[in-house]
Amino acid sequence: MNMKYVLLSASLLATSTAFASGDNETLAASNPKWKAECSACHIAYPARLLPAASWLAMMGGLNKHFGTDASLDASSTTEILAFLQQNASRKKPESTLKPTLRITETRWFKHEHDEVPARLWKDPRVKSAANCAACHTTAETGNFNEDHIRLPK
Repeated sequence: MNMKYVLLSASLLATSTAFASGDNETLAASNPKWKAECSACHIAYPARLLPAASWLAMMGGLNKHFGTDASLDASSTTEILAFLQQNASRKKPESTLKPTLRITETRWFKHEHDEVPARLWKDPRVKSAANCAACHTTAETGNFNEDHIRLPK
């Protein structure tokens, strides 16, 4: 099946679904295939951390996913993309020419982490800002509440 067709089908499926709105949305929305495939290499980042356009671009470029070929079969791609788009951020996307692919480059992430000292990102136990679980002890469940932060000392 043609990848453009798969991505278009998933996009249409996702946009035809009614979306929940409001502050009571959870970061913990889950899908077994998304969880298994994405967490094989890193935490399965909650869909709400990026807008739908970013997930569409990311899923369309899995063959060059941050320097790794993370390609999936068409069925998995369709299912995961539909899940990501259904649960994506509903905030107005940042005004850029291209969708943001790195959560760490979003205005929200930078604001939430503006007090984190630069040395912490370089700590061997953290390695990078993308390693949420290094400080957020409940990141695997989609809970990033400040009550569950433990900074490496």
